Amino acid sequence: MSPNFYNVNATELAQQYLSKSFDEVHQSWSQFLPSIIENPNARILDLGAGSGRDAKYLAELAAKTHNTKNNIQVFAAEPAKELSTLGKSTTQFLKVKWLEDSLPALHNITKQEVSFDLILLSAVWMHIPSSDRARSIRKLANILKPGGKLVVSLRHGQTNEECKQRKMHAVCADELKQLATDVGLFTKLETLKEEDKLGRNHVSWQTVVLQMPDDGSGAFPFIRHVAINDGKSATHKLALLRVLLRIADGHPGAVLRRESSPLGDRVILPVGLVALYWCHQYKDLIDKHNIFQRPGNDPNMGFMKPNGWHKLTHRTASDYRIGNLFVGDDAVSLHKTISAAVSNIKSMPCRFITLANSDATVFEVASKTVKAKDSIFLDLQTLEQWGEFSLPESTWLAFNRYACWIEPVLVSEWVKTMANYTGNSQYKSPENQYHLHQALNWEEPKRTTTEVRNRFEQLKKQQSNSELMQCVWSAKSLKQNYDIDHSMPFARWPNNDLWNLLPTDCKINNQKSDRLPTEHKLIESKARIQHWWQEAWLNDSTATNKQSRTPKSKKLEINEQPMSYRISTQYFVTPTDSNQSQYKRFFAEANIALPGLNSANESIDDLFEALVMQRGRLKEMQQLREW
Repeated sequence: MSPNFYNVNATELAQQYLSKSFDEVHQSWSQFLPSIIENPNARILDLGAGSGRDAKYLAELAAKTHNTKNNIQVFAAEPAKELSTLGKSTTQFLKVKWLEDSLPALHNITKQEVSFDLILLSAVWMHIPSSDRARSIRKLANILKPGGKLVVSLRHGQTNEECKQRKMHAVCADELKQLATDVGLFTKLETLKEEDKLGRNHVSWQTVVLQMPDDGSGAFPFIRHVAINDGKSATHKLALLRVLLRIADGHPGAVLRRESSPLGDRVILPVGLVALYWCHQYKDLIDKHNIFQRPGNDPNMGFMKPNGWHKLTHRTASDYRIGNLFVGDDAVSLHKTISAAVSNIKSMPCRFITLANSDATVFEVASKTVKAKDSIFLDLQTLEQWGEFSLPESTWLAFNRYACWIEPVLVSEWVKTMANYTGNSQYKSPENQYHLHQALNWEEPKRTTTEVRNRFEQLKKQQSNSELMQCVWSAKSLKQNYDIDHSMPFARWPNNDLWNLLPTDCKINNQKSDRLPTEHKLIESKARIQHWWQEAWLNDSTATNKQSRTPKSKKLEINEQPMSYRISTQYFVTPTDSNQSQYKRFFAEANIALPGLNSANESIDDLFEALVMQRGRLKEMQQLREW
């Protein structure tokens, strides 16, 4: 597609698109729409949304179907800025999220870490060159839910002028169906060619509806192959799979970027983070429970060095988490431990995990040498120093979406593997293997609100700020009795980060319990939540009124609830030395835990948008009750 042509001719093209209704254009596949819209939590992507005709229809239909219980999210992606500006006007006051994006990369869509029940490509496929189509269909399959539908309208009949000006290419339904089959999609509908609705004699249209079965990426068979069938000289392979699963499940913000490759798109992570989690999971297994992780009588693993691992035996697994600061000898030892872990991961599991019946490796490490220092703050930017870890996007998405199903398989196989080692002979009998299961319990953050409660009390003494001393959910004044609530319920997603802990009324907190706030409730509370974040963690506690706030940018955006235009200013909060530590920790925790953020983010507006996205992910992945 040539965004320049569509920007220059945006007004004329918008009038042309809007002259025909959704029903006129999409009647051929409309029988599939009711079952999608009936799901109040469906997610829909209109890719190449143009002037917003289809996004508007879908959002209005969702609102009409579900009224106040409507949680359907409609995403509209359009690369031409002038068209998308008109599209935002068309969808004004509706629940439509606009993104600038296009195939084959879909950078901004994939950063959201979400999948879709319906993806609509209306008059888009002819803009994709043949060389980019295989990657495009892989990308679309990766963001389609199991059972989700991909609707592609094919335009036949491009003039030479259109091919040149509008970057159009010939299309073929058989080619599309074969590409879909290669990534595990099957054809649900293929229509005959139909006349152009705008009366152009040289143009005809055809619709192909593709569907995703349970898991068409091939990721499940691969994971099962490594976990169950693959040879294991030690527990390295299982450890790496579990580390990646834990990162995908708990830290969607850890993705540095996505890259294309001949065999499919890949996700790039900081290898230092992979190594940190590697140490986290092995720490108690080896130092606390003394369980061998390899055959023979030597308990020492390749990453356990005298000047690193063995100097940190006084530390626990819970110390190896984002937001922690190590200083002095411990910092130097941790630097060396992470370096040794990176080297071990690269030379062992990454070297020997291959595709079934193939020598092709699946995971890649591009490591860098890092000089040990006497201070190390564990955040994404620090962990990026050790280099990068690359894995297939399909594997990342399988871990991301189905962690609760995959992890029990990995743990079960890990237990069986350890029970067969000579050094663990006391656990060989099935009745004693429960000790191994207990030792493999992932050290979750301890559920505590003490630190945040102390901060609330400190602020209460320092200032009479009525806005700060309010329940974030109800705006009730908080006097003597109050609770500190996990906005995303800890029982369902163990996260004790500063951004997730909010002051609330006791009665309101009891009503909420371990339920997930609705999107409406969350957005309704945005101002109070952001005010708490800023006053508690981002302002100088001794000079609140002197806090410098520098505008990042002014932009025209669509407000989520109600959906209306507003001019908003996004802020970077400038920390002073006295609160630098808590400021750094706040963003370090948030930027790795929430989807779509980068390691340098310091915007609480972007943070809140990512929180809303994470709410939707938890709702989808765990089917949580809402409050």
